[in-house]
Amino acid sequence: MPPTPAPGTPGGQDSPASRPVPPYDPELAEFAHAFRAAWPSVTPAMIPLLRRPAALPLPTDEELARGGAFTVETRWTRERAGAPSVPLLVCRPTAAKAPTAALYHVHGGGLFAGEARFDLGAFLDLAAELTLTVIAVDYRLAPEAPHPGPVEDCYAGLLWIVEQADELGIDPASIIVEGSSGGAGLAAGLTLLARDRDGPACRGQMLLSPMLDDRNGTPSAIQLDEVALWDRTTNATAWGALLGDASGGVGVSPYAAPARASDLSGLPPAFIDVGSVEIFRDEAISYATRIWQAGGAAELHCWAGGFHGFDHALPQAALSRDARSARRGWLHRLLRA
Repeated sequence: MPPTPAPGTPGGQDSPASRPVPPYDPELAEFAHAFRAAWPSVTPAMIPLLRRPAALPLPTDEELARGGAFTVETRWTRERAGAPSVPLLVCRPTAAKAPTAALYHVHGGGLFAGEARFDLGAFLDLAAELTLTVIAVDYRLAPEAPHPGPVEDCYAGLLWIVEQADELGIDPASIIVEGSSGGAGLAAGLTLLARDRDGPACRGQMLLSPMLDDRNGTPSAIQLDEVALWDRTTNATAWGALLGDASGGVGVSPYAAPARASDLSGLPPAFIDVGSVEIFRDEAISYATRIWQAGGAAELHCWAGGFHGFDHALPQAALSRDARSARRGWLHRLLRA
């Protein structure tokens, strides 16, 4: 009989193969297993290859306009001391007859990839239904622009939206910042930064599968390591790109890793959702819990059987439709309040 592997070794008591994990939703399972088998963990050397994947062509202005439903233009913030101006993609509904609320879109991509057009489609769907303007910030990427570059770009964009609100036809009191994955972490960091600088107050924050904690050691991160589509190795690569050797250490800024914030009071109402089979599960749940403990408002959804980005990968799955419906309902209630 072969010896029993030691804990922490392949097949041992602490190895990924030995850990019980939540089941995938039946509609999602085949895709999740196939993707994980085909896609390696991301290492720093792979970052340049992921910047503009050929399999994910970006939509043109004409495609974003959706047959004239939106006007689409690129605008720029002012240059700042030591930092360039920031491009902003502005999509305004042509049917709007009065100032609209705005979704301030912070794209995903793990902080090292993606751009303003990258994952915009689902948010334009919401904007079309609710007559919202969408403004997507094309923040600088790590590692070329480490912290605080990306979050400062997002803050510069927020200031620009408020300054240009009249021209853009936007109600400056109705800006909802939203993002997915690394973009959701930046959105959360932006609300903390705006609060602490007495800057513009967002109406709400929509954080989808948010990347919040550089320490990479929550129970779900450990449980789902080498199982989840976005695993701990990939997560360490992303945080290392943003923070360098400081990642996981002491003194990391909460504007970079919002889970580090000691005070979550005074923040805009939050919508937070996450899948049960992704490493961000427990940090997202903890963040919502700490907002409640600080007296704030948060709506939390943990989608049973969902993996990271399931609603983008399989938009027609029932779970994906339910997730979009929950987001739409939260926006309706927030904007009616």
